[in-house]
Amino acid sequence: MTSVIDQINRALDMTAAIVKGITDDQFAAPTPCPDWDVRAELNHLAGGMRIFTAELTATDAGADHDADWLGANPPAAFATAADLDRAAWHRPNVLDTTVCLGFGAVPGTMAALIHLTEVLVHGADLAIATGQGHLVDERACAELLTIMQGMDFDIFRRPGMFGSAVPVPADAPAHRRLLAFVGRSLAPH
Repeated sequence: MTSVIDQINRALDMTAAIVKGITDDQFAAPTPCPDWDVRAELNHLAGGMRIFTAELTATDAGADHDADWLGANPPAAFATAADLDRAAWHRPNVLDTTVCLGFGAVPGTMAALIHLTEVLVHGADLAIATGQGHLVDERACAELLTIMQGMDFDIFRRPGMFGSAVPVPADAPAHRRLLAFVGRSLAPH
């Protein structure tokens, strides 16, 4: 298994490729994440990356999570957020810090796992919503699913961050099993 920082790098690379493939007419398309269209989910992801970056670098994010982080050029805004995010996770001893998230302070290693989940899950959501499932990193999804299944993931379901797991065939691709684990109801593939 690769390090969590390497996993974040792969998730950022995967999601960047997906974002590059989103066409203007797809920003209003629904996603597997309830109540969010493609633009809203991408905005949530970009905002989350900017907020993680601010927390990891002891700077001001400049806005709250609900702000419009994408502006007139969503792919460019995502690329900037991803570059800043990647650099923040590569700071010396970043995993040895305590990171303050909306629900409280967590050790750097847990924050990295939470962030990996955000980038990988929302990236897979965006891939499904825009017909780019072929760009999903199945190995990364399988690795994250194994980690999640080995921990008390219900702690993340309690605050409503993720829904209850939904049934999915055992032979479904890893990204579909991961999304089902975090409560995404997906149409048959």
